[in-house]
Amino acid sequence: MKSLPFPSQYLAGDSAQSLLLAARLHDPGSYLGIHSVPDGELVRVFQPYMSRVWLQTSSGFQAMECAHDAGIFEWKGEAVARPYLLRLEHAETGMIEERHDPYAFSVQISGHDLYLFNEGRLLQAYHMLGAHQVKNQGVTGTRFAVWAPNAERVSVVGDFNHWDGRVCPMAARDHSGVWELFIPDLPEGTLYKYEIRNRLTGEILLKTDPYATWYELRPNNAALTPAENRYAWQDNDWMAQRAGWDWLHAPVNIYELHVGSWKRHPDGGFYSYQELADHLIPYLQEMGYSHVELLPISEHPLDESWGYQATGYFAATSRYGNPEAFMHFVDRCHQAGIGVILDWVPAHFPQDSFSLARFDGTALYEHEDPRLGYHQDWGTYIFNYGRSEVKSFLLSSAHYWLSVFHIDGLRVDAVASMLYLDYSRKEGEWLPNRFGGRENLDAIDFLRELNTMVHGEFSGALTFAEESTSWPAVSRPTYLGGLGFSMKWNMGWMNDTLNYMQLDPIHRHYHHNELTFNQLYAYTENFVLPLSHDEVVHGKKSLLDKMPGDAWQMFANLRLLFTYQMTCPGKKINFMGNEFAQGREWRVSHELDWYLLERDPHRGIQMLLQNLNHLYRDTPALHELDFFAEGFSWIDCHDSEQSVISYQRRARDGSFMLVILNFTPVPRTSYQVGVPESRTYQEVFNSDSTYYGGSNTGNPGDIIPTGQQWSGQVDSIIITLPPLAGIILV
Repeated sequence: MKSLPFPSQYLAGDSAQSLLLAARLHDPGSYLGIHSVPDGELVRVFQPYMSRVWLQTSSGFQAMECAHDAGIFEWKGEAVARPYLLRLEHAETGMIEERHDPYAFSVQISGHDLYLFNEGRLLQAYHMLGAHQVKNQGVTGTRFAVWAPNAERVSVVGDFNHWDGRVCPMAARDHSGVWELFIPDLPEGTLYKYEIRNRLTGEILLKTDPYATWYELRPNNAALTPAENRYAWQDNDWMAQRAGWDWLHAPVNIYELHVGSWKRHPDGGFYSYQELADHLIPYLQEMGYSHVELLPISEHPLDESWGYQATGYFAATSRYGNPEAFMHFVDRCHQAGIGVILDWVPAHFPQDSFSLARFDGTALYEHEDPRLGYHQDWGTYIFNYGRSEVKSFLLSSAHYWLSVFHIDGLRVDAVASMLYLDYSRKEGEWLPNRFGGRENLDAIDFLRELNTMVHGEFSGALTFAEESTSWPAVSRPTYLGGLGFSMKWNMGWMNDTLNYMQLDPIHRHYHHNELTFNQLYAYTENFVLPLSHDEVVHGKKSLLDKMPGDAWQMFANLRLLFTYQMTCPGKKINFMGNEFAQGREWRVSHELDWYLLERDPHRGIQMLLQNLNHLYRDTPALHELDFFAEGFSWIDCHDSEQSVISYQRRARDGSFMLVILNFTPVPRTSYQVGVPESRTYQEVFNSDSTYYGGSNTGNPGDIIPTGQQWSGQVDSIIITLPPLAGIILV
């Protein structure tokens, strides 16, 4: 899909005709279309692939004169009605067709919208830029608009004009850097790109539309003109409930999923969005998850990037269906009581030449200086958050997913890489901010604006920060100096917990603080406890394979890990496959190893997590005060010799549960535990149950208090602790 070469004989001179034929005309309306002349009107068109052209007048179609053998046709006469039709005879086939002339139509984008865009305050720039099916002067067509401030000329190219950049040049809109053109009669699903000529170097670039809402299937990368949005949403009840949702005190339990590798067809083909809805939603309901979080589904060229190198920030990938099919998926989730969170990547973008990289021949979306604009780790470009139009682009992308697709939340990837100018850089490889510091002030402002917009315009929608440092107040309001996220992934909890769990139990008592340290900072943020995709790739092993010991102990350790996660303060997230002890690392090119559920230990893990999910959801003590110190207190955090911890979780009404975890393979009989009230207790959960594949060691029946104070508690009980297991008492 390349333009024809520009004939050298047309490069001389700077007349409008010469510029048109050399594909350098930045103001096509000055030459093409209707112009007043002394004896009437002149209509001029450029149709290089037509042998004859006729113009519709009040007297019918009249032949236009060939004014230049390159394909310029003219007609002079009395006033012509606007818009007018052209009748065209194709030079190669002789086929006759009729279509309106794009240059008979006026521009539509308002100066006010252009101003807001240039100021970085147009939060719905997707309504202005990109391709839109609109009516112009009563004629249906597609309005194209693109930001390319350093271009000499921009054209829309596609099959409809032989991918020839001379045929459909766009009009430059004042000094905004935006180019616009209305092309009538284009059907939905028409392939197109922008051909851009840089004004300084003359370089010709062929770019896909940054604001496109639909792209052709990879490995091709042209955009498609959008269809009229005909989808009728059925999720009014969900959206109304979400608007008044008290998410701070609600159970939030997220199933993290990669659409292309959850399940596949026997021939290796992807599930469509429709098929995903049919199979996934009942599974989520059965398992007791409140939300599904999709790894990035923004259009991306490379499967192996998992979606984290996006080239389409306003388009659900065509791998699984069209935009309306994705709307249907979200709608089905909402009707089933499942929220949908998207992994969204404003931290960087790939170097692919067809997309954002050096979009108009200059560092437009990125920084020119690689010390600011290039990620060495990922080979990607960093957005220039200080540029107003880039800010409009990113804020509009977030707005688009939440508005058009009814998405319930955004998980923002790699926030730490955005916050620090020296992220993963050595001395001399980065530039300090204007105060001499390492903080990216523009990125901080952008993140605050993002979160203010989301929480201000989309009631009940959430934002999650994947932020791996100790940056303060990530999930605190912007008016208090925070970044404004709803929640932050607790990477410290994840690292400490997995480091501890991978130890041979005989060594765990030396590392007891890795279990307890989290409580020193657990309420400084609204934390999510993640066991995500990042922990089961790149040689890190699956969660099951991280566990020490023989096969029985590995499964027992995994059951214990999930019991700890689901009873620890904080919302929850687990990557697909964790819930049935996926045996090997996640592979993006294969579906999960569902056949493992034919084996008892794996079915046991699935049943355990299903029961824990429902217990977490249905028990206020396990979720209401996830973010508040009042919801947790240690019973005993000092029993390092036996590698046992015990704590209570409380609800707002004072109801509580006791959790006792034994991190050794030694059953502990007659274990004394302090209790906050002198009541009879019962065991309501035991990860060592035979239902889950355990040894069934536990505490049937009532557990009677001893009347003896213990561990600073008013009373105590004597219990049996199963090996490598956790129990929950009420």
